[in-house]
Amino acid sequence: MSFPVPQHDHGACIRAAMAAAEEECRRRGARLTDIRRRVLELVWGSHRPVGAYALLEELGKEGWSAAPPTVYRALEFLQAHGLVHRIALLNAFVGCAHPGHLHEGQFLLCAQCGIAVELEDKEVDASIGRAAGRMGFSVSRQTIEIEGLCLECRAKGTPS
Repeated sequence: MSFPVPQHDHGACIRAAMAAAEEECRRRGARLTDIRRRVLELVWGSHRPVGAYALLEELGKEGWSAAPPTVYRALEFLQAHGLVHRIALLNAFVGCAHPGHLHEGQFLLCAQCGIAVELEDKEVDASIGRAAGRMGFSVSRQTIEIEGLCLECRAKGTPS
């Protein structure tokens, strides 16, 4: 996946993400409940990380009587099933661009417009594994968050 281009069809993007999520839950025998589905749709609402309380606020506007634990449980489920990733730098969540297979999280985060893009670079994973192995360390999970400016913000002359 790359940064969305101006002609990006985000509706198609969301539909593809939801279809992939439904298939992954079916494959795992997991239940994508109405609240989990809606939280996932809201996470995919843009390519910007979204926090749990912003999700809770949006659900409230839509008439859901969700409390913070409900949203956090939905996010935990989605994360456990590889459908969202947590961006620690922002304490927020983004949809997983590669559901259905194990992979490590690598993210490009635009400091200006807030867009987040998931990378999947096996060379980065391998390099980290080799470096950790030289130190006698076994990596069980890694997330890399890289902050900078996307091409569009750079083209606008936005200062870094």
